[in-house]
Amino acid sequence: MKQCLSERQQEFVDLAGTLADVFAERAQRHDQDNTFPFENYDDMRASGFLRLTLPEELGGRGATQAEAIPAIERLAMGDGATALAVNMHLSPLGQWSAVWRRTRDPKLAEFLRAAAEDRLVWAAVTSEIGSPNLMTDARTTARKVDGGFLVNGRKNFGTNTSVATHCSTTARYEDPVRGPRLLLMRVELADPAVTIHQNWDMMGMRGTQSNDVEFTDLYVPDEAVVHSLPVGHLDARVFETVFAWAMPAFGAVYNGIAVGALGWATRQVVRRGIATQPLIMDTLARAEILVEQSRSVLYRHAEEATAGRMFAQLSVQEGLARCALVKYVCANNAVEVMTTLVEVVGGAAYVRKLPFERMWRDVQAGPFMPFANHAARELIGATSVGVELAPAIGFDETGPDSRPRTTATREGVA
Repeated sequence: MKQCLSERQQEFVDLAGTLADVFAERAQRHDQDNTFPFENYDDMRASGFLRLTLPEELGGRGATQAEAIPAIERLAMGDGATALAVNMHLSPLGQWSAVWRRTRDPKLAEFLRAAAEDRLVWAAVTSEIGSPNLMTDARTTARKVDGGFLVNGRKNFGTNTSVATHCSTTARYEDPVRGPRLLLMRVELADPAVTIHQNWDMMGMRGTQSNDVEFTDLYVPDEAVVHSLPVGHLDARVFETVFAWAMPAFGAVYNGIAVGALGWATRQVVRRGIATQPLIMDTLARAEILVEQSRSVLYRHAEEATAGRMFAQLSVQEGLARCALVKYVCANNAVEVMTTLVEVVGGAAYVRKLPFERMWRDVQAGPFMPFANHAARELIGATSVGVELAPAIGFDETGPDSRPRTTATREGVA
């Protein structure tokens, strides 16, 4: 269904659409060859799309979350893998831009200007094999040395590392005074202590080239540690600056793939002269309804986050549950859209040279991305009945001096 967009939203959607139509022509080749679309990044850099979520005052396009979401969706309509990869750049920059608008921190401004001048491309690298990616702990370790830390460990799902200059990552530090802490840090990917293993060979999202990233005695100076929290705790700053942006961004990608597939399927049934058949219209309607459900939760989330109500009125666990919900709805609706559309697409859904088959495979990544389905349902369900899943560090105490709570109460979340 046609969206009712503001003038700025339409401007960014038009920009994304111009790129998406070109990327769609390249997507099959990169999917088939299992290669990263470097030329797409050349186009996004030249068009200013890589600067989408940076403040205008610092050289960016100034897109808010509500303005970025339809642009991300439109990009994913052409190539879901590129949209997911560039999200690992756009989403963190959007997070930090929001912080800069509030604090006017000069160091943060310098960092954001580097991105606006195309000297910095970001990736978020926190996932580890065998561990839920909930930003509460890590198997990667940090050992204190003079002036910083030595970091050792291996991350998987390193999306966007093929083109990124820097990444954010996590490591566990056994603080002798305050107990185990999770460190969030900036890393230069060109550092010789960083190895990117070319091991990405998956069913879908092949163009993301989300290869493993290994750190071997990587020196991270103290000033590159941007945040820390007690291991095993939910943290307000992580909620605000990671999950509140990343979850709707993921959701917009998967909804965009579904919208793209719906558009393609609709064109096929019109071309075949069967669009007016009642069963065809009923099936397309069910897909449209799922897409619009996802858009509804995306825009509600964006409005609540941008206005600050999400952070002022919800506890940390409630807020994280809200973030999990928006991504859960979008990812699972996208899978259902694709399955539903097979009824009208028919055998064309199985043809490798047609885009539907790639889209069908790409959306299968959504349900296990953070928050994975089971983790999202646990968080949402526990919050609904007032069960505290983990101790929380609130906005009044978050930061390097935050202290662990000795016990987690099992009620009183709501």
